[in-house]
Amino acid sequence: QVQLVESGGGLVQAGGSLTLSCAASVNIFSINDMSWYRQAPGNERELVALSPRDGSAQYIDSVKGRFTISRDNAKNTVYLQMNSLKPEDTAVYYCHAVKRPIGGLREYEYWGQGTQVTVSS
Repeated sequence: QVQLVESGGGLVQAGGSLTLSCAASVNIFSINDMSWYRQAPGNERELVALSPRDGSAQYIDSVKGRFTISRDNAKNTVYLQMNSLKPEDTAVYYCHAVKRPIGGLREYEYWGQGTQVTVSS
């Protein structure tokens, strides 16, 4: 079992910055994929940023150039640095982990509890 604890959400003005943290209960190097999702009221949950174990990163088009996902293996923590925030970034942000054991028959996924990000205009 992997526990994910998120923090760092809050209220900021448009153009401001926030950094979200996701602390994992295991060595995150053992987690194949870590990512951030977000969900606004009435909307579907969408993938925002993906960090595979190989160190690469992928982003949804609307946040490219503004958001950065990173891993700190020493702290077992994944971050989402959010700059130049826009009101449309307002949502609950969720940390997500996928683990694929070598030789296993299935993958395992885990979710954090979510943290609210509100961007005022």
